[in-house]
Amino acid sequence: MGDAASGRGHVVYPPRSAEDIFKDYRARRSAILRALTHDVEDFYAQCDPEKENLCLYGYANEAWEVALPAEEVPTELPEPALGINFAREGMNRRDWLALVAVHSDSWLLSVAFYYAARLNRNDRKRLFGMINELQTVFEVVSGARQQQSKERSIMDNGGRAKPSVKIENNGKASEDAFGEDDSDHGETLCGTCGGIYSADEFWIGCDICERWYHGKCVKITPAKAESIKHYKCPSCSSKRARQ
Repeated sequence: MGDAASGRGHVVYPPRSAEDIFKDYRARRSAILRALTHDVEDFYAQCDPEKENLCLYGYANEAWEVALPAEEVPTELPEPALGINFAREGMNRRDWLALVAVHSDSWLLSVAFYYAARLNRNDRKRLFGMINELQTVFEVVSGARQQQSKERSIMDNGGRAKPSVKIENNGKASEDAFGEDDSDHGETLCGTCGGIYSADEFWIGCDICERWYHGKCVKITPAKAESIKHYKCPSCSSKRARQ
C-alpha cells in the first residue's frame, strides 16, 4: 500500500530531516490512537475474523484504515502486523486492543527509522529522543482504559454519577475532577476535533458514551457545567432524538 500524501503543509515526502520524520511519526501515531480510542467501535467492527488477513494503517494525514496488506514486493514502506482480525475472536477485547497497540508501536518505529536510515548518528539519536518524549500507543490505550474504569466507579452521595468535568480554564482541577492529577488523563483525545488533552483547557466528558470534549468544541463553559448533572454530548443527544 502506497504512502498517503501528508496534507500537513511543509512536510516534504519522503521526509529527510529528523524534524520532518518526527512529524510524520506523530501524525501516524495520532491516526492509530484515534482508531484504538475515539473510533474503537468502528475499528473493532472492521476487524472481522471472517475476512482475509487485515492490517491497521495510520497515515501521515492522520487518517487510519483497516485494509489488506500491500501486494508489491518489496513494499514501499514497512508493513504493520498482519492478521490482527484473526486474533480478535480468541481474545477478550481489552487484551486484543493492547496487542494491536503493541504491534502498532513497533510499526510506527519501523517506519520512522526506515525514513531515518540516511540520517547521521546524532540526528537519529535526536529523532529517537523526540519520539521517546511521547507515550507509546500501548501506554495511552492502557491508560485510557484505566481512566474510564476509574470514572465509572466514582459516584456522588446520592448514588448518581457526577458530571465528568476535567479542568477549569485557569488550569486548576475542578471539584468534579476528583482530585486526579494531569498524568491520570494520559493522552485523552477530544471527540470533536481529535486534539490531545492539555492541562490548561476546560474539558467535559459525556456520561453516555464516555468520550471527552473540549468545552469550546461543544459550547460548554465551566460555569454552565456546574449546573449540569448528567452531560450528553451532541452525538448522543441526536441519537436519542432519532429514537
